[in-house]
Amino acid sequence: MTVDILQEFLGWCSVMTIGLLLFYSIFITLLGRKIAPIHAKLFHLGENDILRAYFQYVAKFKIFVIIFNLVPYFALVIIS
Repeated sequence: MTVDILQEFLGWCSVMTIGLLLFYSIFITLLGRKIAPIHAKLFHLGENDILRAYFQYVAKFKIFVIIFNLVPYFALVIIS
């Protein structure tokens, strides 16, 4: 595997995961309050706890996208 192939792979992975991150963010922003009661009943938690969990999920996903997709991609761009 060459550096160019790996760079292209990480670039496309970044595009797809950033797209998912945007989708999840918009979905949770628009529909979070409507879905929270369902999850609250399912998991026997309060709605505020569920909304907090949604936010933590998106925040952790964003950190993982940055660490595992964007940073390696930009590192390969710099060395090539």
